[in-house]
Amino acid sequence: MLLANPRHFYTDDTEAQYGPMWVMLGRHLHAGRFPALVPWEWMSGNYSMEEAGLYNPPQLLVDWFAPMVDDLALYVTVVKLLFSIVAALGVYRVCLAYKARPCWAAVAAIAFPLSGWFLFFDEASWATSLTGTAWMLHAWASAVRYLRGDGTRRWAHGPIPVFVYLYLAISVQYVFPAVESALMIGAVAVGEVIYRRTWRPSLRLLAVAACAGLVGLETYLPGILSSPVTWRGNERVLNEDFLTVGWSESLNASLPSTVPAFTGWWGYVQPLPMVYIAWFLIPLLAFVDWAGVRARWREHAGMVLFALVFLFWTAGPGRIGPLRWPARVLPMLAVGLLVAVCVWLSRNAVFGDWRRRGAAAGLLIGLLFVRSFCAAPHLVVRHLIATAAVAALTAMLVWLARTRGLTAACALAIVAMFPIAYDQVRMQSSTPMSYHFPEKRSTMRAALPRFDGVTLQLADRALVPPEEQRGDRAWGSLVFGNYAKNIDAHYVNAYTPIGYAAFSKLLCMGWDGSTCPAAFAAAFSVESATGRSIVDLMKVDRVVLQRAQYPDAPTHPAPAGWHWTDCPGHERYIWVLERDGGPISGQGLVADTRDVTATPIGRDSVTSRLRVTSAAGGRIVFARLAWPGYRVSLDGRDLGFHAIANTFLAVDIPPGTRNGELVVSWRPPGWKIGIAAALAGLAGLCLLQWLYRRPGDDEPDERPRPHDVYVEPALRQPIRQPAEIGC
Repeated sequence: MLLANPRHFYTDDTEAQYGPMWVMLGRHLHAGRFPALVPWEWMSGNYSMEEAGLYNPPQLLVDWFAPMVDDLALYVTVVKLLFSIVAALGVYRVCLAYKARPCWAAVAAIAFPLSGWFLFFDEASWATSLTGTAWMLHAWASAVRYLRGDGTRRWAHGPIPVFVYLYLAISVQYVFPAVESALMIGAVAVGEVIYRRTWRPSLRLLAVAACAGLVGLETYLPGILSSPVTWRGNERVLNEDFLTVGWSESLNASLPSTVPAFTGWWGYVQPLPMVYIAWFLIPLLAFVDWAGVRARWREHAGMVLFALVFLFWTAGPGRIGPLRWPARVLPMLAVGLLVAVCVWLSRNAVFGDWRRRGAAAGLLIGLLFVRSFCAAPHLVVRHLIATAAVAALTAMLVWLARTRGLTAACALAIVAMFPIAYDQVRMQSSTPMSYHFPEKRSTMRAALPRFDGVTLQLADRALVPPEEQRGDRAWGSLVFGNYAKNIDAHYVNAYTPIGYAAFSKLLCMGWDGSTCPAAFAAAFSVESATGRSIVDLMKVDRVVLQRAQYPDAPTHPAPAGWHWTDCPGHERYIWVLERDGGPISGQGLVADTRDVTATPIGRDSVTSRLRVTSAAGGRIVFARLAWPGYRVSLDGRDLGFHAIANTFLAVDIPPGTRNGELVVSWRPPGWKIGIAAALAGLAGLCLLQWLYRRPGDDEPDERPRPHDVYVEPALRQPIRQPAEIGC
């Protein structure tokens, strides 16, 4: 992939959200601060709700090293390759847990990171989906081993590994892996009931999952309790067609040239092979002895249920609360099908009657071509080449299985994956989603203007044409997403999937920090309750205007208290307004007082202490968003708080206050409940580990059964196929 596109793993949300966020969080950790809230960031400062993984130890390790590396593209590539390996090992363990042959388990393990959606979205862009999926797969393997074991008393097959991997999947702070983990546990638990015909083992697994959920509650409780003030506060179940994948797209799963047809970012026909899974997946179904599969269906019920659940999800509904875009779960469908098919090929493959089964495989490959052609007929030549390649590879694999053994056949399956992935990435050598930000932070630092204090940028990324999206052009003057965090510049604009709804509406600021043309008038408008402008209440030191959005801005007089200033080398892209008296953001977070004398006596990112006096009562407004979780006390007595313009934190000071100590502190809402739940979860885990024993009376009968031996249905007698040799 890197040979085809060196920036494959450094694109879209990775370059605009995750990479810079890792750098910023690491910088805070180096300074000894736990960055749950960074008030001066405004648009994305509440990291108890962002996809930051604050309680995930591996993610904190990633954050710690990020500021030490100048080449951010190289760093995120290494991190993603490591987590891709973790994900592959997870698939390998899942296959072995279902008693697949090691060689077929290796085939599934290597195929999954190269499957369409996972390769082009989770690995390339959505880092938390990659990491959460990697841990979830290991939780799946450990869950099956916990239920089935291997006849030993080793702790590695007990409840602790299940708990640890589930917690790591939950605490990446991205809701999809958490929900997918819950569905996986449910599928495994129900499948085990079908297999063993008893609930006892599954109840133990559900208890472990509940303990992990209790410990992971702190990850999502702040978001749940804060949702009323965010964009996500009114999410509901909707049936919309955006990124909803019809089941017929499954017939594209093995043709490398496929470009599926469903509504997405690029219209109806997508330019990426989103539904591709593996070249061998569909054709080799013809070489499975389905009678043997039916005979063991109870043993494999869990993995089949897993695949079915996500097959249904991919087709809708389009939005289930915060869970939108069903196509996001395509990797779960891919891994479910890969595990199932490779387990069946391990235990029920039949390569003897190759003529009849080869004809069936040819029919399946023909269906792949027809479905892919119907979706994108303009790529007919590419589809024909891909069809011929899949047919040739299938014939070669069957020949190797018959003459050289299963190990050689699996080796071919693996080797063939890499040129296919290379070609798929090569066809998208410039990823359609890329921001084209520079790779090195030193390049960013050298290009961007040196602005002290807090800067508000009013600009729209849509107005930056593709040819200007370079470090020595637009990205040397403008910032979008979390770009400014790469160089420790304090911009209000940032990337956030959460968004404080009232503030976003106030400045019409979007998820990537873009604003509409009306933002300038709104920023300098006067807030009625305080008589102060919005930029004064925010304590902004500077306003940067995009020249393309405000072409004649300097021809108008600057607002009162501000002046236009030159920014040499950047006049092509921006105009700059600065305060007449210099920066004010360093003077504390008090933005306005009414009938109150307030003297700061200390503050940090989450706490402000002031000495206040008010004879008749008054009010203090802070340059902070009024996030849930604030606690205000005066001389130890709770005061409460409210919001000005539904945005700014305000505190009413009672009359008769004289030299009182006002403490405004913030903690993630529900943090005490989260701690109590975590303690309960850990206590439950200790109990489950203490009760854990093996072997037990409810262990399944693992003795070899007649259908464990390959049987050629035509001959109706056991034969030893060459495919059984090796592996």
